[in-house]
Amino acid sequence: MKAIKNIALALSIIGTAAAPAIAAPAAAAAPAASAKPTVVLVHGAFADATSWNGVAAKLRADGYKVIGAANPLRSVKGDASTVADIVHSVKGPVVLVGHSYGGAVISAAANGQPNVKSLVYVAAFAPEQGETALELSGRYPGGTLGSALAEPVALADGGKDFYIQQDKFHKQFAADVPKAQADLMAVAQRPIAEAALTEAAGAPAWKNVPSYFVYGTADKNIPAAALAFMAERANSRKTVAIAGASHVVMTSHPAEVAKLIEAAAQAN
Repeated sequence: MKAIKNIALALSIIGTAAAPAIAAPAAAAAPAASAKPTVVLVHGAFADATSWNGVAAKLRADGYKVIGAANPLRSVKGDASTVADIVHSVKGPVVLVGHSYGGAVISAAANGQPNVKSLVYVAAFAPEQGETALELSGRYPGGTLGSALAEPVALADGGKDFYIQQDKFHKQFAADVPKAQADLMAVAQRPIAEAALTEAAGAPAWKNVPSYFVYGTADKNIPAAALAFMAERANSRKTVAIAGASHVVMTSHPAEVAKLIEAAAQAN
């Protein structure tokens, strides 16, 4: 009988000691539950992921994981599929950010992605179903992109690629960026397929996902009036118009853009 009592006592002690070990994984998981969203940055036409460098640096310094997506710039549906694959691979919430044509891409890519917490449009298109980037950019006066484009590059499939003339790039695309920097951006610019600019948008995610907008009042690619219209139509939770900023507002004003992204990340 004494042996049985000793065994029972030993089991009691083991059970008490084991309790914290069982609870430990739950405690360890707590920080993950409150982890900051991952920010996925999607560039637009005539740019690449490095256009987000200043924004990415600020976000990373503030503890956010950042992914600069490589946008193919071939078609809205195809490009959105590429970005959607990236979003799907992220474990946890995502803030999806698009610049320029990248706005049309994120509007499609976020559909069916339950981990997309919010959308941030940076001098970006937020098309309604059936609209095209080309039509939206010309709906309001003030855009001068057409006259700044170089002769289209003919593609083997019969399509065309568009570039901005290098000697017009600074004034057209990045007027508030130092000229030396803008000149290098012009050399490295990514072309966009004509088909992408003329493809009609599908159902937009901004109707179901909280959206935020930031743009420059001196944008020559997408007139500020068009950007303000799209922000209002999407019921933007917060819209920031930066006086005198160019189309690459994320390059020239990274702190302001990062601040809005963080607001979108922190919102309930």
